[in-house]
Amino acid sequence: MRKSKGLSFYRRRKKISTAILHEILSYVLGIAIAAFLAFVIVYFVGIRTSVIGVSMEPALYNGQEILINRFIYKLSNPKAGDVVVFLPNGNQNTHYYVKRVVAVPGETVQIVEGILYVNGAPVEDDTYDLIADAGIAEHEIKLGNDEYFVLGDNCNSSEDSRSGNIGAVARDDIVGKAWFKLSEGSNSMGPIK
Repeated sequence: MRKSKGLSFYRRRKKISTAILHEILSYVLGIAIAAFLAFVIVYFVGIRTSVIGVSMEPALYNGQEILINRFIYKLSNPKAGDVVVFLPNGNQNTHYYVKRVVAVPGETVQIVEGILYVNGAPVEDDTYDLIADAGIAEHEIKLGNDEYFVLGDNCNSSEDSRSGNIGAVARDDIVGKAWFKLSEGSNSMGPIK
């Protein structure tokens, strides 16, 4: 018997080819990888904060936006000359402090007649003028394990490790390294030196 060619209520099912399915899955996987990489980059090197105060002038200015690299200190330790971002004494209720490391664990620090001494030798750096207030560094300070001594570049207008309420900064209180400054008025953007 022959089937009639009249109306039929049965539809043919369309089959999805494996090539189309493979292409769809590759797009989904590409988007997932891109989202993951964006998250990692923002989380580790894209934290943004503002500099508060004039303590880091002329390198960084009040209100200037900077990016923080939180990942670098998981691989290495801060070294002298690094500009670090930290919470003093781990206080979560305060703003981030941005200062330069001048001495690392195991070193001694003292300020005598306005001159910074690290391990008994004067620091020859044009960044620091004569320091008007030695603070707690008037007497020699020996840094313990995981302690860092930090100063603002504009040290006569800076609250830093010389202050009794801050002191030496513990390694655990350091959030990361300030690595990139965004433009602020006439100041250009670029890596922080």
